[in-house]
Amino acid sequence: MNVRKAVIPVAGKGTRFLPASKAIPKEMLTIVDRPTIQYIVEEVVASGIEEIVFVTSQGKSAIENHFDYDFELDTILRQKGKDALCEEINHISNLIDITTVRQKKPLGLGHAIWTTRNVIGNEPFLVLLGDDLVLSKVPCCQQMLTLHEEMDAPIVAIQKVPQTETNQYGIVEGSQIREGVYQVDRMVEKPAPGTTDSDLAIIGRYLLTPEIFPLLEKTTPGHGGEIQLTDALLALAKQRPMYAYEFTGTRFDAGDKLGYLKAIVAYALRHPVISKEFKKHIKEVCADF
Repeated sequence: MNVRKAVIPVAGKGTRFLPASKAIPKEMLTIVDRPTIQYIVEEVVASGIEEIVFVTSQGKSAIENHFDYDFELDTILRQKGKDALCEEINHISNLIDITTVRQKKPLGLGHAIWTTRNVIGNEPFLVLLGDDLVLSKVPCCQQMLTLHEEMDAPIVAIQKVPQTETNQYGIVEGSQIREGVYQVDRMVEKPAPGTTDSDLAIIGRYLLTPEIFPLLEKTTPGHGGEIQLTDALLALAKQRPMYAYEFTGTRFDAGDKLGYLKAIVAYALRHPVISKEFKKHIKEVCADF
């Protein structure tokens, strides 16, 4: 079955970005000239997905508004003769069909995905975390979809991390079947140092099958008192083959202050208008230190 839908959980409070995220969703913090969440949505669109399901919470209406049509803004821009800007704004509202589901209690990523069960139905779907950016020639989602066409199985995107950082991620243990592809044997959420030899860290891209929903419903709160997606994925891997895919590209954790700044620099250096002057500025700044 073709993958037509993508789930993007954006219900989190963004505590790593306080006080900036007190009144503004962290997903709306700007990288160069667009909010972080727009890059995520554009990756989905570039991968051929037809519908996005946002999992939201109170205070996240700015995300929905960003992708909605604004008649008043459209009128003002056209009256001022800013047609090019008007077309760019309207392009955002026409990117893709969007549905929203409300996560009423902060019970974790696993619970957030479970809330979409009635919208997703009985078909495979993508999950993208709203602050995980991947800069690549071929969209990370498209890479995963290509592998899914071959394997017809759930897939988690991974990257190798230093052993000192494995306690910050969900970690995959498994056997490599070819370059960049592993069959999942075991998964553990934020393992204590020294409890795993694997350096394969799950990042914010998943391709899941509908069998995950009843497993999420049975999953009891785990690490941090939340319903962990990793626990349900491990149960799913025991029922059917699951693969971990080491994607091609550079990942930025834009929900972390340092990762956010790295993303700004990376995207600014590739911006079609400002890249040349920005690169010059970076060289000047570096020369002063």
